[in-house]
Amino acid sequence: MLVAAAICPCPPLLVPEVAAGAAPELDALRAACLDAVGVLAAARPDRLVVLGPAEQAGRGPHPQGATGSFRGFGVDLELRLGPEGPDSERELPPSLSVGAWLLARTDWADAPVEGLGVGEPLARDRCLPVGREIAASAARVALLVMGDGSACRTVKAPGYFDERAEAFDAAVARALGGADTDALTALDEELAAGLKASGRACWQVLAGAAQGAGLRGQLLREEAPYGVGYFVAAWS
Repeated sequence: MLVAAAICPCPPLLVPEVAAGAAPELDALRAACLDAVGVLAAARPDRLVVLGPAEQAGRGPHPQGATGSFRGFGVDLELRLGPEGPDSERELPPSLSVGAWLLARTDWADAPVEGLGVGEPLARDRCLPVGREIAASAARVALLVMGDGSACRTVKAPGYFDERAEAFDAAVARALGGADTDALTALDEELAAGLKASGRACWQVLAGAAQGAGLRGQLLREEAPYGVGYFVAAWS
């Protein structure tokens, strides 16, 4: 059963070494993410699953102890997902590497950890059963859900400006802040893809996991500093 969830954005810029001189711009976002992870620890889960959007090579399960890095972003920094575990031949995708960085910052040792790379195009009808399966995998399950909103909030955004982006992000913020699984389930897949919202599939996996759990949500942070919607929320 799902007992807690933390929802965080996944830009590598969240890691100060990657952001370099721009790091202070995201200090408040980092602090909110760490607060959200603290809610997971307080829930005393038996199992923690970190979800994040992934390209083809990074999709599927990643065991505890799997490693990732930010070398692709010019930083020689390696991360491990939770405590040491069996060797994994696959490297964590960037979103799970950011999740691993958050867990390392909080010295996570409260439950076994594993990662799941989720394909951004994964259909809603496949996301929901995945979430239900995760929730049923232990008596007390927690989720760390990584993913960004639209990337089209300004003309300098990665996806340029799209007038639909602000309304889409506002709807996501309401759903995450209210732990509204119906609203997350109803997110338009085609619109999300058009707005380059990497978190849509992961949020719908969360919706499946949280069905019937009776969790309450709190939106801890919402911003779009680079034209990309970032949300931090905690469900418990």
